[in-house]
Amino acid sequence: MDTDMDEWSEYVVLPGETEPGRVWREDKVHGLLAVPRTRPFFLSGCVSNQGKFYPQFDHVVLFVAPTPVILERVRTRTNNPYGKTAAEQREILDYIATVEPLLRRGADVEINTADLSARDVADQLVTLAQRPSFHQGVTAS
Repeated sequence: MDTDMDEWSEYVVLPGETEPGRVWREDKVHGLLAVPRTRPFFLSGCVSNQGKFYPQFDHVVLFVAPTPVILERVRTRTNNPYGKTAAEQREILDYIATVEPLLRRGADVEINTADLSARDVADQLVTLAQRPSFHQGVTAS
């Protein structure tokens, strides 16, 4: 489930901030995670309040790649306009420097996607879903 949609997240100005940031709609995400499942469930997104949900996840996965690979991917992708301008690329560099270390601290698995196909990444996630839980709750990434 991709949570980068208005149904699952929203922009709010957090205490101590001046600019709005994306957060999960906590009631919606709690409801989503409360649904009983008979097979692995993967949740994707990156928001400032995601850490509140980590105890409900079996695993927290951080996908990484070297900075030049990330910039090339956003420059050449055709399904999303973000990352094409110099200003957006500077923003991405800032996120890599400031947000990625925070995400790394919360993750129990890191997958470097630089040289992996989408199928290789999927295979790693399937293998991970079969491993014992790091956290308690539903399987999510």
